[in-house]
Amino acid sequence: MRRTARLLAERDPDLDRIYQEFGPPPLWARKQGFSTLIHIILEQQVSLASAKAAHTRLIAATNPLTPERFLQLDDVALKRVGFSRQKTRYGRELAIALVEGRLDLEQLYLASDEDVHLTLSQIKGIGRWTTDIYLLMALLRPDIWPRGDLALAVAVQQVKGLPHRPTDNDLVRMSEPWRPYRAVAARMFWHYYLSIRNKT
Repeated sequence: MRRTARLLAERDPDLDRIYQEFGPPPLWARKQGFSTLIHIILEQQVSLASAKAAHTRLIAATNPLTPERFLQLDDVALKRVGFSRQKTRYGRELAIALVEGRLDLEQLYLASDEDVHLTLSQIKGIGRWTTDIYLLMALLRPDIWPRGDLALAVAVQQVKGLPHRPTDNDLVRMSEPWRPYRAVAARMFWHYYLSIRNKT
């Protein structure tokens, strides 16, 4: 990670400023599997802190967190944990697909990035952002640029000194020079975003 971050910093003076001030970014690796995908679903459109708290409560309520144990929780229990009605439906869709054998998360390790997207997107509630984060943090793919990530857009705007927040399409175009290590570039921008926020 440090070596790749240095390489990107040599290519891009803005990334170099991040590297010089904050150092290489954390890997933020997560275990592959159901628990991580549920955690990412919880992170959709909420703060990382609230999603982490809900995920911690979920683990405490199931222990261990498996698709079978998840399906044993009723609406009231999941609401108490922190699931909205929508995310309750998404979590159950994922758990049922795994229990029924329609989805095998272990097979994703050897699948291409696009095949991972195609496979996971068959499950209601798992869209591009969720699969991107799973690819980047659980499968540790090196060239993933997460689409629809607000923190990433804010960080790029601030680091690049842009007058307006870039759109997803803008960000995809801007990420091209960072291939084939766009995931590391994303981690560098997140590192900047979190470091600046923790300073305030």
